[in-house]
Amino acid sequence: MSPSKSSLDRLPKVCSGHWEAGRPGFEAQLREAMQVPEQAMTVAVSLDGVMTPMKDGARQAKREATYARGKRRKGPAGYQEVGCATLSFYDAAGERLSTVRMARMPETKKATVKAMLAGELAAVLEQRPALRLVKIADGAKDNWSYLSQALPAGDEIIDFYHAAEHLKRALDAAYGESSPKARRQFETYRHVLREHAEGVEKVIRALTYLRDRHPRRRTLASELEYFRQHRARMRYASARAQALPIGSGVVEAACKTLVTQRLKRSGMRWREAGGQAILTLRGLIQSERFHDGWRLLSRCFQAPVALPDNVVPFPSARLH
Repeated sequence: MSPSKSSLDRLPKVCSGHWEAGRPGFEAQLREAMQVPEQAMTVAVSLDGVMTPMKDGARQAKREATYARGKRRKGPAGYQEVGCATLSFYDAAGERLSTVRMARMPETKKATVKAMLAGELAAVLEQRPALRLVKIADGAKDNWSYLSQALPAGDEIIDFYHAAEHLKRALDAAYGESSPKARRQFETYRHVLREHAEGVEKVIRALTYLRDRHPRRRTLASELEYFRQHRARMRYASARAQALPIGSGVVEAACKTLVTQRLKRSGMRWREAGGQAILTLRGLIQSERFHDGWRLLSRCFQAPVALPDNVVPFPSARLH
C-alpha cells in the first residue's frame, strides 16, 4: 500500500512540530557534530529572501487597503518573504567545499534565520578561529545591518552580479535602455569594476560625469549613490586575488532549491506550519545533515519498553 495523501500531509507537520519544540537543542547537537573541512581557509555567510504565496497572507484585505489609499492594486498580494541563509567553506584556491543551508517561513526581519546563522558561525569559529570570514549579500539595508553589526568582523562584499545590474541601469538611464552605446559602455565598465584595482572608483567617476551631464535623470543619480554607499564592499579585484568569493549565488541557489522549486508550484499557498515542515527537512537534506537530524528527531517517537520482573514463562507443553 502506498501512503495516503492525508498521511503525507500530516507526517512532515508532526515531525516539524517535534523539531520546533526542541529546535535549539537539536541545532546545538548538529553543530557539535559538524567537522569543518581540513582544506577550508575561508568561511562565507550570506543572507537573502524570496517571496512566497501564503494562505494567511491577508491577500484580499491588502488589495482593498491599497485601493482605499487610491493606489493601483497590483503585485503579489498575499506573498510574504521567506528568509534564507547559507554558510559555506572554501579552500585556498577559492573552490567551495560544502554549504549549510537554512530557511524560515516569514517573520519580522528574518529573526530566527539570523539567529541560526549566527549560531552556526560561532560554532565554526570556535572550532577553527583562524578561518577568514567573508560576508556576501546584495545591497538590502536590513541584510547589511545584520551582517555588519551582529556578526564578527570580516570582509564585506556586495554580490558582483547585483552590482553589475545597478551599473547597467545607470548606463541605460544615461544612453537609452539597451542602446548600442549603453551595451558597449556596460561591457567596458563591468570589466573595469571586476578586474581593476580601483575599479569602483573609476565607475563612480564615470557615473558622476554622466550625472552632471544629465542632472534630471533620477535613476542615474540613484545608482551613483548606490556605488558611493557600497564602495568599500566592491573591491572585487582584490578579493579575487585572495581567492575570496565575490558572488552570492550560493544563497540565491538556496532560495531557489529550498523554497521556489517546492513552495511556489502552480496553485500552491502555504501556512506557516506546513511550509516550515518542508523547509526544515529540505534544509537538513541539502546540508547533508539529514541522517544526524533524523537520529535526533526519531527519539521523539521512541517509547521505553520494559518487561515486569515477575514474568513466568508458559510451560513448553502448552506451546504445542
